[in-house]
Amino acid sequence: MYRKDDTNQLKFEDFYLPFAGKLRSDNRWVILSKQIPWDQIEQEYSGQFSKNKAGCPAKSARIALGSLIIKERLGTTDRETVLQIAENPYLQYFLGFSEYKDQVPFDHSLMTHFRKRFNKNTLIEINESIVCNALEGDDKPQDKSSVDTNIDQPSNKGKLIVDATCTPADVAYPTDLNLLNEAREKSEAMIDTMHTPLVGQKPKPRTYRQKGRKDYLAVAKQKRPGYKKVRKAIGKQLRYLRRNLQNIDMMACNGLLVYLSKRQYRDLLVIKELYRQQLWMYENHSHKIADRIVSISQPHIRPIVRGKAKSNVEFGAKVSLSLIDGFSFVDRIGWNNYNESGDLIEQIKNYRKRFGFYPESVHADQIYRNRENRRYCKAHDIRLSGLPLGRPKKVTAKNAEQLKQQKQQLHQDEVDRIAIEGKFGQGKRRFSLARIMAKLAGTSETVIMVAFMVMNLEKILSSGLYFLLHIWQKLLAVHQEYYSYAQNLHWMQKVDICILQHEKLNC
Repeated sequence: MYRKDDTNQLKFEDFYLPFAGKLRSDNRWVILSKQIPWDQIEQEYSGQFSKNKAGCPAKSARIALGSLIIKERLGTTDRETVLQIAENPYLQYFLGFSEYKDQVPFDHSLMTHFRKRFNKNTLIEINESIVCNALEGDDKPQDKSSVDTNIDQPSNKGKLIVDATCTPADVAYPTDLNLLNEAREKSEAMIDTMHTPLVGQKPKPRTYRQKGRKDYLAVAKQKRPGYKKVRKAIGKQLRYLRRNLQNIDMMACNGLLVYLSKRQYRDLLVIKELYRQQLWMYENHSHKIADRIVSISQPHIRPIVRGKAKSNVEFGAKVSLSLIDGFSFVDRIGWNNYNESGDLIEQIKNYRKRFGFYPESVHADQIYRNRENRRYCKAHDIRLSGLPLGRPKKVTAKNAEQLKQQKQQLHQDEVDRIAIEGKFGQGKRRFSLARIMAKLAGTSETVIMVAFMVMNLEKILSSGLYFLLHIWQKLLAVHQEYYSYAQNLHWMQKVDICILQHEKLNC
């Protein structure tokens, strides 16, 4: 059941506070509440629920998305977020409440359901609506009919900065030996669960868990075990795991598979695939295989080779980003490793769909500067940053000035491209992109999108308009105070004049 609430923005004067007073109009949460298209969110969110009036009504779209924004902006846990909402009237106003209530609005476990109800496509549309409304009027998207036609096409404008990064998940660094040991322990727990109804009737299959644990620790505790020792330990764990999987298959033939929980059955399917991959790599002396599993609890995670100095390989989702005037647009979120240069043409097309014209220049890393992308940019009169193909020209008296300007332009392009690196740093240092705590693929994508959405809201909040509004209100308050002081001074002067006149008359 879903009960549609009134999505009209409340006036902060109408927000009831039981301890008197009123909300300030220049508060950050009051300003942010006016930047989000709540009506659009309400229409898409309400379609997920049935029209049947039976049951408890679900929380509104404003409460659901607003809570996720508050959590990301404050950097708190689900439980702490709910407590912060109960203690702060500005947060309750941001969520659309009409009055302050000194109690938790919902249980913290609902935050997980909120993340499941907003997929990445819905959040991408919301993010674009927020950014397009915040940009200046000249840069707003034009009518699609004028974009699709070739009549009176506008000239190229603006800068498009593109790059990709990895958002690491909250998993331990995976090694083949650790993964096989974890799979062995989980399979042993499954055998115990399936054998529970047969206690006293049949003996439990042998698992050799103590010996398997001892063999694992003999290598895992060494600081730098050699290649032969690690390979020998992996072979032992594979044999232990094979025995356990065979016992599970035999017990499943007797109908004992129903005693496993949903989590255990899901882990069993992952473990079987993990055993197949590890056995193939062990027999072929390889460390590479397609769709390699690096986490049993999160099998959707893949290794992303980044080549960074800090960590050569990261484990999480890969995100392609477009940066326009300091605002972020997420173009792609993928769990498999891919070449980000294939996204450039689509990112340029999305730029034209948003604003009605192509960018004047595209600032990208060297991996984007392949021949296909160069041909596309040249065909649409777009300048792609970086050196042109071919042998560098020799410096002569005729081309010295031209080569000097070209060198200055290359330096400026690299300076402009630093902005997107700073955006990644902001997301990973200030917000939650450095470690995604969500466990499902869908909820992890929601966390990533909410993080970039909050960064765009921060950009709006830190813009000059906000500070001008704040300064104007301060000046207005000072002016009113000065006016009241001048008025009181004027009356005091009148009183002094009357007293002097009265004294003269008495004389």
